[in-house]
Amino acid sequence: MIKTEGIVIGETRYKETSKILNIYTNNLGKISVMAQGALKPKSQFLATTQMFSHSDFQLRKGRSFYYIVQVDLIDSFYAIRENIDRVSFGFYMLELLNKSVADGEVNEKLFMLFKKGLSTLTNLDDEYLKFIVAYELKYVCFLGYRPLIDRCVSCGNSLNTALKFSKTLGGLLCSNCYMEDIGALNVDVNQVNVLNKLLYSSFEDIKSMRIMNDLLKDIHYLLVDYILYNIDRKELKSMNLLKI
Repeated sequence: MIKTEGIVIGETRYKETSKILNIYTNNLGKISVMAQGALKPKSQFLATTQMFSHSDFQLRKGRSFYYIVQVDLIDSFYAIRENIDRVSFGFYMLELLNKSVADGEVNEKLFMLFKKGLSTLTNLDDEYLKFIVAYELKYVCFLGYRPLIDRCVSCGNSLNTALKFSKTLGGLLCSNCYMEDIGALNVDVNQVNVLNKLLYSSFEDIKSMRIMNDLLKDIHYLLVDYILYNIDRKELKSMNLLKI
């Protein structure tokens, strides 16, 4: 018997009454789980196999899948599915995870961030952009691609007011090092200050921060470009659903 804590991040119908679930777990990484009979009206797995559902699982390992033996719901995160904005940002988080994490790749810090992110999203009624920018920044750090934003990524010197961000080098370039990456993007001091604040603040503290929406948009697109480069993807289709 295998015990794990996990969140449902994908589902596929299997035959008439079952589901194959993609579940992101704290100690097994991303796994495929067969939920036999989950689509039956009176199934004991009905609530625990919904998208975003967070549960404690007892599993049996088969040839192609894990199989659910027992499952106890921790949080359905139902409020995400009640609101079109929350569900849009929630599916964006799911796609980001599915496209950046390989099957069986264990990352407990990333799991904890994902869980905390869903919990935070559940209680949001506005300022979704501020939340998702903070989430993207923390996410890419825990994924292993933390950008250097407190000094020049090339020479290591302190930064001046003329800055560029290099996705290929993984951080900020000072004016003396611009030519290290001719494709680097212009950024300003305000963007850098916001990045540092968001990186080192909890989601709870971020709620009280006042940040201009245009500034957040610029940082959002910069981070998405950086994430896509590092996970070797061209796009995240769910971005089209986001109202920013």
